[in-house]
Amino acid sequence: MPKPSNLEINAKSQAPISAIEAELARFEEEERKRLGLDQAPKQRQWKDTVNRAFFADQRAHTTILVSGLTMAHDLFVKAGLTGLGYTIQALDCPDNDALQTGKEYGNRGQCNPTYFTVGNLVKHLINLRDKEGMSTEDIVNKYVFLTAGGCGPCRFGMYVTEYRKALTDAGFPNFRVMLFEPNGGMHQATGQEVGLKMDKDFFLTLAKAIFVGDALNAIMYRIRPYEVEKGATDKAVEQCRELIMKSLSERKGLLKSLRRCKKILQAVKVDKTLVKPKVSIIGEFWAMTTEGEGNYRLQRFLEEEGAEVDIQLIAGWILYNVWQSRVDTRSRMVLKKADVEARKGLKTTQVAKKFLTLWVAEKAVRLTFKTFAWCLGLKNYKLPDMEENARVAAEHYNTELRGGEGHMEVGKLIQNVIHKKAHMTISVKPFGCMPSSGVSDGVQSVITERYPEAIFLPIETSGDGAVNVYSRIQMMLFKAKRAAEEEYETLLKTKKISVDKLRAKLAKRAKLQKATYYSPHVVAGTAANLVAEVA
Repeated sequence: MPKPSNLEINAKSQAPISAIEAELARFEEEERKRLGLDQAPKQRQWKDTVNRAFFADQRAHTTILVSGLTMAHDLFVKAGLTGLGYTIQALDCPDNDALQTGKEYGNRGQCNPTYFTVGNLVKHLINLRDKEGMSTEDIVNKYVFLTAGGCGPCRFGMYVTEYRKALTDAGFPNFRVMLFEPNGGMHQATGQEVGLKMDKDFFLTLAKAIFVGDALNAIMYRIRPYEVEKGATDKAVEQCRELIMKSLSERKGLLKSLRRCKKILQAVKVDKTLVKPKVSIIGEFWAMTTEGEGNYRLQRFLEEEGAEVDIQLIAGWILYNVWQSRVDTRSRMVLKKADVEARKGLKTTQVAKKFLTLWVAEKAVRLTFKTFAWCLGLKNYKLPDMEENARVAAEHYNTELRGGEGHMEVGKLIQNVIHKKAHMTISVKPFGCMPSSGVSDGVQSVITERYPEAIFLPIETSGDGAVNVYSRIQMMLFKAKRAAEEEYETLLKTKKISVDKLRAKLAKRAKLQKATYYSPHVVAGTAANLVAEVA
């Protein structure tokens, strides 16, 4: 009897499987018909809906959530708005859990700041619902979120839509997100009184919170690297925060509280003869400002590695916006007749009056910050000169391009080198940030060729890969440490003074031993500037 072929054997062995698959297919078809799933689902285009408004009669039972800046700024904004009669809660600094929540409920392809900030809000609301037992209805009715808004070539203009989309998908479809635009305030299509009045008191309170937060952060980063007792600066800063928050919430005694803070900070024991490289952090606004996992806790890491950190203040960003308005006015003032239909046209604008207003605004920013800084003990600190920044950057980057930090990032690197403001510059850009990536990876490579003495490192934050980022920073920081040591040794030789003699002279001058004292700028290093002053 002939043996069956392999083909016949395979056909017989496969028959039962085919029968099973056919039976499963019939069952699936029957179930789809029974459940009404046999028709192709209709695709719905996402549509951003206008949130319910927030009215004055809802203030008593509504909590406004704020977030997005440094811890000091968020707490001071909370205290200031509390003093105006609002119930405010500052969210925690966004962490990697917030990042994952943002990715879960947000659109694909968003930049890191979007995922972190959107996820931070959604995570907080989910915690209220799932862990604290609040109903979705209570959360929607008793909370609103206040965030900054704007437009431009980057994703910042879409943040508010991202918030609403993620909130809807997370089960909070009617949650109110209020968009605060510095140039336009907040508008509601109704005659009823708004819940958050963006009037003179609101903006003055916000300005105080921002500039005081700037001053406290700046002096903290000056003192902490040189503290003798680890943790002493953080304790002093915490005491200062409490005093400042009390004054802002009570709407009185702010300057007095700042002077008390000065004494608290002066009590921190420091040794500023320690040679430390100064590292300037620049880059995308949120990534260089946040103090958490959004930039791998970069400021703390640098200090732990033996560096002094030079941060960028929010006051600088405000001055940049004033500069933009001045430049735009100068460019458009000759187009008044042809500018009738333009949204920002100047046909009915008194140009001289606008220039005067901008001049007053810049002087007010600088004077207010200087007053707070002086009371706090922050001396020899200058806010950036935006005209110079634009001038040095213009050769390499078109100052009319306004995405991200625009030309500022280029100008800051050049200024750090030519004015010896820092030994090393780190540009922090979030994953997916188009304007910042174009500058850091593109234009800045030309700058480092033009200025080979620049120690520049662009890093990209994505929420993971911290070990790789830390390793790259450590390698470049080694060069910065060598540069700081050479700078220090050169000044010691030039001034013909030893370290022992330097310490002996410092011991006789009590003013120079105070933590808040900062020698006038000559070179980048704090210890080297001290040598230049004392010797």
